[in-house]
Amino acid sequence: MGARDPITASVINTALGPILADARYRSIIWFSCGRPRPIASVGRRRHNRSASAADHQGADIIALIPVTARIALNEDELHETFMRSSGAGGQNIQKVETAVQLRFDARRSQNLPDPVRARLEQLAGQRLTNDGVIVITAQRHRTRERNRVDAQERLFALIREAALPPPPKRRPTRPTRGSKERRLEGKSQRSDTKRMRGRPDGD
Repeated sequence: MGARDPITASVINTALGPILADARYRSIIWFSCGRPRPIASVGRRRHNRSASAADHQGADIIALIPVTARIALNEDELHETFMRSSGAGGQNIQKVETAVQLRFDARRSQNLPDPVRARLEQLAGQRLTNDGVIVITAQRHRTRERNRVDAQERLFALIREAALPPPPKRRPTRPTRGSKERRLEGKSQRSDTKRMRGRPDGD
């Protein structure tokens, strides 16, 4: 029985009427001889749409640099400038900018907890500017790449030290009875030693 038979058409319309009423299926299904067939162009459009979405998501990913188990810095928070080194460099010392100056805005970083930020500014000392930027200069090595690694490692070591919990405050305690006795005994022995050093009494 052909697809153009009125009985077959009525059966198809009755069985698939709810599906065809949905706009989502009308756009991807068409009928030829009573059999549903997907439209290839719709599949291509869907593939392109998913690919563009994946590309957009990849563009939004921000590279993170792990420092501790709980602290990671954004890659764009580290700013590097290069200059001529005054240290080792051989014949290239006056030609190639191998020294690295690394700048990190610790005061405005969103990845540092407030206690860590406060301890980091104290540890930075003279390397901290008035604006809260930590400046580290590395020029110990002859190549730029090794100086870059050296500067980053020194900054990360500073942050790791600041991330350590502060030592507990000393609890004042009263001296024990034994410590008092030892102190008095020590004073008595010291007094006897000084008295024996004096000039002996004459006859």
